[in-house]
Amino acid sequence: MSSDDTPQEQGGHDSGVLALIERIGSVVVPIGVALYAVLYLGVEGMYSVFGITPQQAGIDQSVLLGRLMGTLVLALMVAIPLLGLIVGVSWLVNKLTRGAAGRLVGVLRERPWIVALISALWCGAAYWALFYLYGDIQNIAPMVVGAVGLGVLTFLVPFRLLRGRPVGRAGMKVVVGALTGLGLGFVLIIQMVFGAVEVQDTGQANEFLSYVGFQDQWTIIKNAEDDKPLYDGRWMMLLGESDGTYIFYDCDKLETFRRPMETTNLGSIQLDPEREQGFKCGDLAEDETAEEQPATTG
Repeated sequence: MSSDDTPQEQGGHDSGVLALIERIGSVVVPIGVALYAVLYLGVEGMYSVFGITPQQAGIDQSVLLGRLMGTLVLALMVAIPLLGLIVGVSWLVNKLTRGAAGRLVGVLRERPWIVALISALWCGAAYWALFYLYGDIQNIAPMVVGAVGLGVLTFLVPFRLLRGRPVGRAGMKVVVGALTGLGLGFVLIIQMVFGAVEVQDTGQANEFLSYVGFQDQWTIIKNAEDDKPLYDGRWMMLLGESDGTYIFYDCDKLETFRRPMETTNLGSIQLDPEREQGFKCGDLAEDETAEEQPATTG
């Protein structure tokens, strides 16, 4: 190998790496922006289970950004090894097939209708969580049919037309990346809402809720005047604070209530308390219901 070939070869490697980074960035950036935008809807749905808004719990855009930053960092830490694994497996498959896999991918990429169809089906699949969340569709078959139909009817022809020019191909990547982020975001919304319902029923948050910034924090409420425990000294979940008001969730009575901060002291505080096996919220609520039934029937 001559010395004259070295700079050209290095320049070719550099341009290849830069092109790869550019391609990855053109997909990852729209996914990240769309995912962050949708996660706020998930936070709203999560706190709506307790009958409040994120603002009433003291969560504005700046607080949300701080809490979700850890989530985005964890997602990035998972995505980078996964992407490297996919690239490594693809390289290995291409080597084992003596380049046949790479040639097949190249042939498929040169067929605009095939690329448009795959992208259209992918974008249609991004809507299944939206159908599940707002369309009140529980069966998987109608969601799959609807997603496939939506992708073919609405995205196939536009994506085929976009494949004709470099600007159109770049725009198609942005659309696919954005819809991928939105689809993932709605999947996370479903998990966040189900997680909040689980907290409401069991009094304990799962690991996923902690990743998206939900604080499983419990305290004993005391009177500020004499520092005596209120509500029989029972543990209450502290949902947040805003405008001089604490927001609590009473696991025993399945109620959300407020108390002014100037008349309230927080006693012992626990994060992620351990619950005994089979623990359920609502014991006092069931007792009160049982006491009211004889009076109404009599």
